Amino acid sequence: MTHLDPPGGHGRPAVPSPAAAALARCVAVEPAKFAAAHWGRTPLLSRAAELPDPAGFTDLLSPADADELLSRRGLRSPFLRVAKEGQLVPAARFTGGGGAGAEIGDQVLDERVLELYAGGATLVLQGLHRTWPALIDFARDLGTAVGQPLQVNAYLTPPGNQGFATHYDTHDVFVLQVDGRKHWRIHPPVLPDPLERQAWGGRADEVAATADGPAALDVVLAPGDALYLPRGWLHSAQAQDSSSLHLTVGVRALTRYAMVEELLALAVEDQRLRATLPFGTDVADPDAIEPELTETVEALRDWLLRADPAAVAARLRQRAWPAARPAPIRPLAQAAALAVLDADSRLAPRPGLRWRLVAKGDSVALVLFDRTITLPASCAPAVRALLDADGVRVGDLPGLDDDADRLTLARRLLREAVLVPA
Repeated sequence: MTHLDPPGGHGRPAVPSPAAAALARCVAVEPAKFAAAHWGRTPLLSRAAELPDPAGFTDLLSPADADELLSRRGLRSPFLRVAKEGQLVPAARFTGGGGAGAEIGDQVLDERVLELYAGGATLVLQGLHRTWPALIDFARDLGTAVGQPLQVNAYLTPPGNQGFATHYDTHDVFVLQVDGRKHWRIHPPVLPDPLERQAWGGRADEVAATADGPAALDVVLAPGDALYLPRGWLHSAQAQDSSSLHLTVGVRALTRYAMVEELLALAVEDQRLRATLPFGTDVADPDAIEPELTETVEALRDWLLRADPAAVAARLRQRAWPAARPAPIRPLAQAAALAVLDADSRLAPRPGLRWRLVAKGDSVALVLFDRTITLPASCAPAVRALLDADGVRVGDLPGLDDDADRLTLARRLLREAVLVPA
């Protein structure tokens, strides 16, 4: 089996300028310095004057955009959460049926949202990387820059209010202050690098005690400011004398523990590790299990020394790729392009698409985030040409004998949403 990965390695293209620009909007240092000094280690405050876009972040989501989502877009739970005095408000208090033809009772009701917000509640618009066009594109570009899947939420807080008590997140975040001013107090972790299963609620007393001590960072974010927080760092935020809107970009980074989980999943291949414990073993007795534990650890060590990096990478790919969807496609426009496709048509790869091209004898497998497409081996040069370039004329595809074959391949990849019209 031969691996035919694209430039940039393992289906991830070299960081293009849109991705670099997205990261530059979030951190006021060079990418190499951010990676070495801050990524997963320490917070970074970037003031608006240090960032490249003096207009701030209103192009991504403005207060007027938030009002549009809350009132005219048929928003449904759980795409909105509401918090007051550190507690989530039950969704039943702000959802219901939407009238004729939209009776399902999980729809956000604007008049109830108004009542809660005017009473001091914080509104959390969730999953904006799936619902708001500007943030769909921004999250894809920033996710390419950091090499990890992202999620985007927006927090709307009335003047003088605080949505959540001091806590930590189990994922890294970029905080982008859009409107208003918000006071942030940051404290060191009580548990460095927590996993998703290690939420702060299980350490509430430690969190509260640490929050009473001196802050590592005590700042007010103004419009256009950005803050990076690694997972585990304690934080609380309070709106100042006006309402506040900020975006939180959560980075769902894979960890070394994820590699451990995949290694253990692959360890089922080892017969020694599948062996039954001796008949009559009292598993509650430490002395009884000690010899079995010793032998198990030895077997596991021996197996780990033979672990196949390719097998681990394949399992990690199954985790990571579906979590970072490529750019949306327009089904109607795509179907129309299929209908008029000819040798002069120009096609480009779907932005943000992760892929691998793997040769298997007389065929080639195009591995995508959700499926694998098998094609004749003769198609490999043409597929690579299509996926490596920003736009290729169908009639210029290499490795195929005539335009009929080129059009057949192009139609297949358009229909499979691998390509889009250039």
